[in-house]
Parts: sequence; C-alpha cells; structure tokens
Amino acid sequence: MIHGMSFADSLDILHEDNHCVALNKPAGWPTTHFDGTDETVDRLVKAYLKEKYAKPGNVFLGVVHRLDKPVSGALLFARTSKAAARLSEQFRESAVEKVYWAVVEDAPRGSQPPWAKADTGSLEDWLFKDETNQRVEVVPKDTPDAQFARLLFQVRARHDGLTLLELRPHTGRKHQLRVQLASRGCAIYGDAKYGSGRPFGHAIALHARSLTFLHPTTKEPITVRADVPKLWRGRFAYLLNPTAT
Repeated sequence: MIHGMSFADSLDILHEDNHCVALNKPAGWPTTHFDGTDETVDRLVKAYLKEKYAKPGNVFLGVVHRLDKPVSGALLFARTSKAAARLSEQFRESAVEKVYWAVVEDAPRGSQPPWAKADTGSLEDWLFKDETNQRVEVVPKDTPDAQFARLLFQVRARHDGLTLLELRPHTGRKHQLRVQLASRGCAIYGDAKYGSGRPFGHAIALHARSLTFLHPTTKEPITVRADVPKLWRGRFAYLLNPTAT
C-alpha cells in the first residue's frame, strides 16, 4: 500500500474549486472507509487538501457518490456541507450524467447479448441486493425489495473476443453495470465476482470516463473527464486506439 501523503502528492486532480474537488480514482482503492483499516481515497484527498492549503484541524470532505473498489475513474467530492447536500441531491435524483467505459468478454456460444446485434440500445432489469453474499442479482419484477435498473449502451470497438462499451446508467444501483452485463453472459473483464475468468490485477475493466454535474453554487454545468489507467492502454490497445478521444 502506498503511503498516504506520497500518494496525495500525485493525485490525478480533474477539477478543484472552493466547493468541490474531482479526481481520477485508481482501481483497487475504496472510496471511503467503513471499518477504518484500509487506506481510502477520501482520506488521501483530505491529506492533499490539508497539505496544499496548510489547513489546521480536520478538513471537511463530503462523499456524494462512490465507485466500487476495483473501478477506476472520475470521482467527485464536496468541500463544504452545503455543496455536499446539493451534489448528493443531484446524484439521488439521477441528475448527474455519468459515462462509463467497460470491456466485456464475448458471450458463450448460444447466447447473444443485445450489443452483438446492435451498436446501441438499452438494458432494463430488476435487481436485488443479496447482503449475505455481497452480490447483486437480476430477479423477477415482483420480487420484494427489487429495484429497477436501466442503462444505455453504445459499442465503441470490438477486437479479438472483447467489446468496448460506453455505458450511461439512468439509475444508480449497487453493482448495477457489473450485474446487468454479466447477466447477459458477458462479465466485465477481470470481474471474478460476476463470472470473469480473466485476471486484471486489483482492477476490473470498468472506468468512470466522465461526470457532468451542476456546480453547487453557480449552477453551471461542469464535465470532468478521466483518462483510462495505464493497464488499459497495454491490455486493450486495439480497442482504445481507433476510438479513444
């Protein structure tokens, strides 16, 4: 584990002002702490702000959304309680436009996911959180506690049994993208929890490419865009090169 302060020095900051700060989260790091043992991205950002502005005492940092530990990409925090309330509301109301990139493996013979037939489309499911096994499953609509999930997909590239998808979720359910893709026979590359047999270090091939939100005080739209990790550029060069912007 990299020491917090040295990592704070090299954080990939995408946007920073008095009200919010966004960074490109590395895969393998939790967004925020629950049991206090793991080093977490929110702690690193606090250390960065404390050091940069020589702030005495505790630094306020509001967690307004999360990325799963093995996911990389654009992650937004609030720097004031007012900003935290306003940004949290935008995420809760699905007013933040999120764009993800995912590399999926081809489906086994006999099953055809929607992106095998069309380059764009939508996926709609009902999801249930299995707390015991820390997994999410696609379930029938009338299942108690099931939540509706919807996303739009667009194929960006195909190469050698892999497909690069651009995903725009309309809902923000736990593990939504991972389970919606895996349930169609196409686990995200490296996502062993949902059936991938491909190793990918501490990561899965799911990257939060961009976030567009309304600034909490000026109400101006802001888009932050995160480059894919180096690991992607090596492993998925043929998928990224013809299409990456």
